[in-house]
Amino acid sequence: MLLTVDHVTLYRYSQPVRGVVQSHRLTPSEFDGQRTRSWQVTVSDGLMGGQFRDGAGDLVQAWTVQGPVSEIAVSVRGTVETTDLAGILRGHKERVPPQCYLESTPVTLADLALSDLSDGANATGGGLDAAHRLATLVADTIAYTPGSTQSATTAAEALAIGKGVCQDQAHALLAMARRAGIPARYVSGYLHASQDGSLHEAAHAWAELWLHDLGWVGFDPANRCCPDDRYIRLGSGLDALDAAPIKGIARGRGAESMDVQLAVQQNEQ
Repeated sequence: MLLTVDHVTLYRYSQPVRGVVQSHRLTPSEFDGQRTRSWQVTVSDGLMGGQFRDGAGDLVQAWTVQGPVSEIAVSVRGTVETTDLAGILRGHKERVPPQCYLESTPVTLADLALSDLSDGANATGGGLDAAHRLATLVADTIAYTPGSTQSATTAAEALAIGKGVCQDQAHALLAMARRAGIPARYVSGYLHASQDGSLHEAAHAWAELWLHDLGWVGFDPANRCCPDDRYIRLGSGLDALDAAPIKGIARGRGAESMDVQLAVQQNEQ
């Protein structure tokens, strides 16, 4: 599938700030399931800094904006050719051992309820069937409900109220998989989800679990599937904050607000 992304994140400050520093994970991953045809990231009045590829294989790019500044626009535009690999991350180069992703974070810590749910899935030891059972349990117990939680909501809190967004479902799957001894990580990216081919705003998140026979395999509880050719993978981490496509610091007292416009469109091959 040929997918075109048009993504603009607009930051506004209540009073001018002295400057802004950002790091981006906004470049599509390099693996057998996707090939970048064209891709450009720009920052209004921004100065591009250094870049590096981290141990997880993600390209990290630094930007700075000299102040005083009241508004910054981060624009992403490009086209990616995707192939359905049934969720398997084949051909992705990285150096971090999978065992590093057994570490919990504050938002992915398994409380008693998450632990009981994981234990009931009999997933210890991993395997594809066990991973599917965990993902299905998350989808069954945390209903995908846009706007129902906040960015700081934990997996345990989402399970307690029985609803959340894709971030919450991914965090819950990480918590349950790690409880079962399966390395698991958070993935950020884009999703073309319109069945009629129309424009669709779709910043998305899912989880990848390390399975001994297959390597990293993606699971998306929000859509009850493994990522296919509708998905564009950007980067990964221990949780949503670790894998955030944009991280930044503003120097000044101005309060920050953010507006996002995103469209993922399918093109003719």
